[in-house]
Amino acid sequence: MIMWEWVYLVVAGFFEIGWAIGLKYTEGFTKLWPTAFTVVAMIASFVLLSTAVKKIPIGTAYAVWTGIGAVGAAAGGILLFKESQEAVRIFCIVLIIAGIVGLKVTSGH
Repeated sequence: MIMWEWVYLVVAGFFEIGWAIGLKYTEGFTKLWPTAFTVVAMIASFVLLSTAVKKIPIGTAYAVWTGIGAVGAAAGGILLFKESQEAVRIFCIVLIIAGIVGLKVTSGH
């Protein structure tokens, strides 16, 4: 059985990654298409998050949503913008992933 609220939450997290990375390309909201993409991703992310929290506790949902966004933005920064790949940084990203998994496992949903 698919727990749709978790699907909505994960997809919301991916949209959060999209708008977080999109911010870099907007150049202060001066570029039309990157700005349009970023705004659409923001709206989609919030709509899906608000749908997910109908059944998932807000603390869990918000932590998972921001965790997905943080991990994705950090990975995107490494891959797209040549940001630091130091072992300690990667370890911290892994800790965030562990926290996301832990919240899912202990949420009761």
